[in-house]
Amino acid sequence: MIRSAARAAVAAKSLATWLAICVALLASAVGSAKAQPVAESKSRLDVIVLGSGGPGATGRAGSAYLVLLDGMPRILVDAGPGSFVRIGEAGVPLTAIDTILLTHLHADHAGELPGIVKALAVSRRSRIQLRVFGPDGRAADESHAAFPSTRRLIDLLFGPAGAFGYLANFSAPVSFATMDIATQRAGAPPVVQSIVNEGGLTVRAIAGHHRDAPSVIYRIDYAGRSVTFTGDIDAKGHAALRRIASGTDLLVFNSVVLDPPLSPEILYTLHTPPGEIGAIAADAHVERLLLSHLSPATDERRDAVRESIARRFAGPVEFASDGARITP
Repeated sequence: MIRSAARAAVAAKSLATWLAICVALLASAVGSAKAQPVAESKSRLDVIVLGSGGPGATGRAGSAYLVLLDGMPRILVDAGPGSFVRIGEAGVPLTAIDTILLTHLHADHAGELPGIVKALAVSRRSRIQLRVFGPDGRAADESHAAFPSTRRLIDLLFGPAGAFGYLANFSAPVSFATMDIATQRAGAPPVVQSIVNEGGLTVRAIAGHHRDAPSVIYRIDYAGRSVTFTGDIDAKGHAALRRIASGTDLLVFNSVVLDPPLSPEILYTLHTPPGEIGAIAADAHVERLLLSHLSPATDERRDAVRESIARRFAGPVEFASDGARITP
């Protein structure tokens, strides 16, 4: 009886040891998977697509991108719904992010800001200083809604009396340096502004046009490569886009509508059809096109979209997908 009990104790101990080893190995594997970054690139400038979709719940996250400099995420461009999850899936560290560029303040481009700022706060213990750039605001009129300025939005979200003001000292001290970019110049064409110029990094901005929503186009240059983000743009913003995108290596163009008359007429007052996308890319001597902010219409008729663009633009055309890593 004593020997049987001893054997049972030894067997139980061995089983416990074996289980502990298995659990440790599993935990190690899971930890490694979580910490493993996306495939390394030799390029010093890369873009991770966090969200390639639009406002509809179609399985894609809303518009959002991470720009990596020398392999580290430094710049967040837009923060559409679902991008919080995509950041986690990308497996990249958040500790280096210091710049946020907002093309405009529609919910499908800025709605995830609070969650992402909180994720940044819990990712490190030291003080966080975020510089945020975005459009100025506009007052309401009889036919259009009001839009706050970017500075006002950040205050409404994270200021002392803001909806998420507690985040200022939740995990690490968080502060914001916000710059409103002028989008309305009565009687004068928009001008390109240099908003960041440091350590070989240049970020430039120019007012775009998205019907009633103040909007901004951004161009990022680093280590001899460049990427330009159109945001949502209609025909009234095309001249500005041609100016700032001239010679860019990668143009990320929001592609929501088909050529007329295949999309609802109202959408052409907000977005750019494929034929015009091709013309702009050709006129600006763009190297590559990445179509993003995809609607079901453009996603389901890719061949037609490519064919229309190819009438004017002979360069590579790609369709974005959540999680894709693109090197300009």
